[in-house]
Amino acid sequence: MAAFIQKLFKSRKSPEATGKVRKEVPAPDAPQEDTRASLREAQLETLKGSPEQARLAELAVEGVTADIRLEAAGRLTDAESLQQVQKKAKGRDKSVYQSVRQALQKLREEQARLESLSQTITTLINHAKDQARSDDTKLYEARLGALTRQWAEVEAHANAEQAQSFLEAVHRCKERLAAVQSAQADEERQEEQRLQREETLALLANTLDDLKTQSPETLPSLASLDALQKTQENRWLEATRDTSVDRQQQKAYETSMLSLRNYISAVRRTTQEKDTLAELTAANASGDDGADERREQARQLIREINWPENFPMPALLESVRQLAGKPKQSKPASTEDLEKQKAIAAELEASMTSLEAALEAKQLRESRQLLKTVQQQFKSLDRRHGKPFQARMQLLNGQLRELSDWLGFATEPKQIELCEQMEYLAEQPMEPEAKAERIKELQNEWRNLGGSSDRALWTRFKAASDKAYEPCKDYFSAKSGLKRANLEKRKAICEELETFLNHADWSTIDWKAAEKIHLTARQEWKAAWPVEFRENRQVQKHFDDLLKKLEAPLDQERQKNEALKQEIVDKANALIDHEPLQDAMNQAKNLQADWQAIGITRHREDRKLWQAFRKACDQIFARRDAHRNEQQQATRAADEAAAPVIEESRKLSSEDDGSTLSDALSKLHELQVSALSATLKDKVQGEKQRLKQALTEQQLRADVSYWQSLVMARLEGPADAAQVPGHWPELAAGQDSLDHGELVIRAEILGGITSPDFDQQRRMEIQVQRLAEGMGSTEPASNEFRELEKLVARWCLQPADASPDEALAKRLSNALAAVVPG
Repeated sequence: MAAFIQKLFKSRKSPEATGKVRKEVPAPDAPQEDTRASLREAQLETLKGSPEQARLAELAVEGVTADIRLEAAGRLTDAESLQQVQKKAKGRDKSVYQSVRQALQKLREEQARLESLSQTITTLINHAKDQARSDDTKLYEARLGALTRQWAEVEAHANAEQAQSFLEAVHRCKERLAAVQSAQADEERQEEQRLQREETLALLANTLDDLKTQSPETLPSLASLDALQKTQENRWLEATRDTSVDRQQQKAYETSMLSLRNYISAVRRTTQEKDTLAELTAANASGDDGADERREQARQLIREINWPENFPMPALLESVRQLAGKPKQSKPASTEDLEKQKAIAAELEASMTSLEAALEAKQLRESRQLLKTVQQQFKSLDRRHGKPFQARMQLLNGQLRELSDWLGFATEPKQIELCEQMEYLAEQPMEPEAKAERIKELQNEWRNLGGSSDRALWTRFKAASDKAYEPCKDYFSAKSGLKRANLEKRKAICEELETFLNHADWSTIDWKAAEKIHLTARQEWKAAWPVEFRENRQVQKHFDDLLKKLEAPLDQERQKNEALKQEIVDKANALIDHEPLQDAMNQAKNLQADWQAIGITRHREDRKLWQAFRKACDQIFARRDAHRNEQQQATRAADEAAAPVIEESRKLSSEDDGSTLSDALSKLHELQVSALSATLKDKVQGEKQRLKQALTEQQLRADVSYWQSLVMARLEGPADAAQVPGHWPELAAGQDSLDHGELVIRAEILGGITSPDFDQQRRMEIQVQRLAEGMGSTEPASNEFRELEKLVARWCLQPADASPDEALAKRLSNALAAVVPG
C-alpha cells in the first residue's frame, strides 16, 4: 500500500522537481482542482488515524498542502524518518525543514541526557564501591551522604541491577562507617576512662596528703570520708571496665585506697570508742587503782583501732596509746620463753640473710619463698624481740617489689618479641609439622622467661599461638580422615535441611530466608568434598530429594510474585496517558514501592519484568519533563517581557517626577509575576519597593517643606485655619502644657540632632520623661513622623498670645530637615 501511494506521488511531481519544463497544453483547471481536493481529503483522513512513521514521512514531503506537511512532520518521532524528511525538505519547504530539524535536535538532546544519566549512574556506583574499599576514613560520613544525595537524583533512571549494585556498595559503606564510629566511640570511651583514673588517683593522693597534715585535735567527718570512698570506688570500677589498666596505675590505686580504708576504719572505731577512751584517760589521770587492767584495756583498744602510720593521731587516742605503752606490772617472762624467742630471732636473722643474698642475685622465685618464711618467723616474735627487725623487714619488702618490677621490665621486651614472632608465624604458609615444632619452641621460650604478670601480653601470645596452630590442627585432623569428616558434614546438612522442611510453616515463612537456605545448602554441600563415592551415594540421593521438596514451594512463590509484578507492569503501562499527570506520577511512585515489597522471583524473569516496568515509568516521567520544558519556555517569555520594564525602572530615582515613578510602578504591577523566574521575581519585588519608597520620600519632603513654611509663618502671627491641615487640631490636643522650647527640644530628639548647651539639662529631663512614658529612643520611622507632626501642629495652633522665638523656629525647621532622607 505504501509503495503504491509513493508511486502515485512520484507521478504527480511538479515541473520544478523533475527539472523538466512542460510546455504541453495544460489540462483543464477543473479536473486538476477536483483531483487535488480529493487527494487532500484522503491525506487528511490518513492523518486522523494512526499512520506509521514511513507514511508520515511521505506526507511531510509530498503532502498537498502546507498544513498537512507540517502536521505530518510534527508527528514524526523516528530519528531515521526525521533525517530523511529533513534531507528532502531542505530548499523545498522551510516550515517542514525547521520542524524536523527542531525535532531531531530534541532527540539528540534527549539521547545526550540519557547517556549523561547513564554515565553518572555508572560513576556513582564506582565511587560507592571505591568508598566501600577505601582506607581513608576522613570525612567518611560526609562523602557517603553526598553519594546518596547524588544517587537520589538519578535513581529513577537506574535499572534493577544498577540499583542493587549501588545499594550493596552503600550497605558495605554503612557497615564500614558503623565500624569506624564504633572504634572512635571506643577510643573516646577509653580516653575518658583514662582521665577518670588519673583524676581518681590525684583526688585520693590529695585527700591522703590533707589527712596527713590535719590537726590532731579534731577528727575528720566520717560521713564525708565514707562518701568519698564509695564514689571513688565506683568511679574506678567504671573507669577500668572493659579496658586495660597499667599495672603501676592499678597498684597506685590499690595502695591509696587501702590507706584510705584503713584510715576510715580507724576513725570509725575511734568515734565508736570515744567514751571509753575518755574514761581511760580520766581514770589514768586520777591515779585510781586498777592501772594494769586499764593498761590492758588500752592495749586492746589500740590494737582494735589500729591507727595507721604517717597520719596524725588524735589527742584522745594518743593519751591512751601512752597509757598502753607503760610497762605492765606482771611476772617476768620465763627463761624457757626467752630462749624460744631468741631461737626464733636467730632463725629470722639467718632467713633475712638468705633473702638478701637471693635479692642480690636477682632470684625472684626464691626471694618470694624466703620472704614468706621471714614473715612467718617475724609474726612469731613478741614486740620486744621483733622491734629490732621492723625496719629491716620493710626494707626487704621494698627490695622485693623493686626486683619484681625490674624483672618484669627486663623480660617484657623479650615477651613482646615472642608475641611478634608468633604472630608472624601465624601468617606464614609452612609445612604443618615444621610449623607445629616452631610453635612449641616459642612456647618453651615463653615459659623459660617465667611467664608474664601482664594479662594482656599473655592473652596476645595465647591468641597468636592458637591462630598459628589452627592450620596444623586442620592438617592433623585431615590426616586421620578428611573424607569421613566431609561425609559427616553432608549428613549433618541433610539433617538440618530435613528438620527445616519438617517444621516449616509455608503460610508464614520468610521466603527470602528460605531461598538463602536453599543456596547455602548447595554451597556447603559442594564445599564438603572429597568423600567416599560408595558411602556418599545414599546421602546424595537423600539430599537431592530434600532439595526438590524445598524447590517446589519456592518455585510456586516465585511464579506468584512474577504474576504480581506483571500486574504492576500493566498498571504502569495504563498510566502512560493518564491525566492528571501529577496523579499518574504519584501512582507510579506507589507502584515502585509495591515492586520493592514483592518477594522472591526468578532472576531472568525479574529482569524482563523490571525492564518493562522501567520503560513505562520513564515514559510517565518524560511527560513531566515535557511539562517542565513548557513551563520553562513560559518563564523565559515572561522574563524577556519583564527585562526591559525592570531596566527602565532601574533608571529612575526619587529625584524623578512623581507621575513618572507612578507610571513605572503601574507597569511593574502589570507584569505576570507568577510566570517569572525566581531571580526576576525578586528583582520586580525589589523595584516595586524601591519606587514606593521613592514616592514616599517625595511625599515626605513635600510635607516637611510645607511644615517648615508653616513654622516660619507662625512667627508673623496665628496660623491661618485654611492653610493648616484639618486633622492638626486633633493632633495638637493634649499638648497644651508644652511650651515652644520643649516642642523644639522634643523635635531635636526625634530628628537626632544636638540641642544647644543651655538646653542640655532640660533635654535630659525630657528624655527621662519620654522613657517613663514608654516612648523609648528607638521608635519606628512612622512614629517619629507622627510625633513630629504633632509637635508642628502644636507649634502652629498655639494661642495668639504665645509668640514663638525666631531662633526656636529655626531650630525646629532644622530638626524637621534632619528627618528627611538624604
